[in-house]
Amino acid sequence: MKLGKWLLCLVAFFYFTILNAEPLPATIASVKPSIVGIGGFNKLASPRATVYGTGFAIGDGSIVATNAHVVDSIKKERPKDKLSVFVGTGRKASVRSATVVARDASHDLAILRFDGAAVKPLKLHQGELFAEGHSIAFTGYPIGAILGLYPVTHRGIISSITPVVTPARSAKELSIAQIKRAKNPYMIYQLDATAYPGNSGSPVYMQSNAAVVAVINKVFVKASKESILQDPSAITYAIPSKYLIDLMRTIK
Repeated sequence: MKLGKWLLCLVAFFYFTILNAEPLPATIASVKPSIVGIGGFNKLASPRATVYGTGFAIGDGSIVATNAHVVDSIKKERPKDKLSVFVGTGRKASVRSATVVARDASHDLAILRFDGAAVKPLKLHQGELFAEGHSIAFTGYPIGAILGLYPVTHRGIISSITPVVTPARSAKELSIAQIKRAKNPYMIYQLDATAYPGNSGSPVYMQSNAAVVAVINKVFVKASKESILQDPSAITYAIPSKYLIDLMRTIK
């Protein structure tokens, strides 16, 4: 084979390799610096710090998004703790005091402002809902800080767009909040991906470009909360990013 043809084949091979390279590793690397832990901190308590959920930087990087129920859990279970954002990984993680600057209980969203330097923000998808079948991933702390502050990524697809109301087996299982939502339900994503309680507040993003399309909200539990680590359902729900964008607009 002549040198010219050999070089042409070599260039074509590398071009084909680049075009068909797996995009997810690069996407994860770009997302991880934006992921934070959401929890409480009290230097007099034991343990001093507890991570209840996940958050991610948005806007100018001085605020983070998470679930409203994560913040509520911290206040309920550790009322003396200071609401905190944990930035960084492993032993390099720092504790930042935080305050709630916006909250939307109906869509289970909250925005916190934290002290210290800004964190790299993620871009929010502002268009219509994506159809079933699109490849997504989400990064967070699936079981809090038990394994240390090292973000974990799961991937899957958008399996359905469904009303937020979860059918109840009987009227006794219906709460007042569920009854109100049933009158005017909004659509959320159902994901074919395994999430855990600590993933609450994790960003759901497109594997190709890291655009955040939703926020992990809840996991369908087949039996009990205690069995979710051993027997996860692989059914996860997420709140579309448009509701987070609406909440951001309320911040002065």
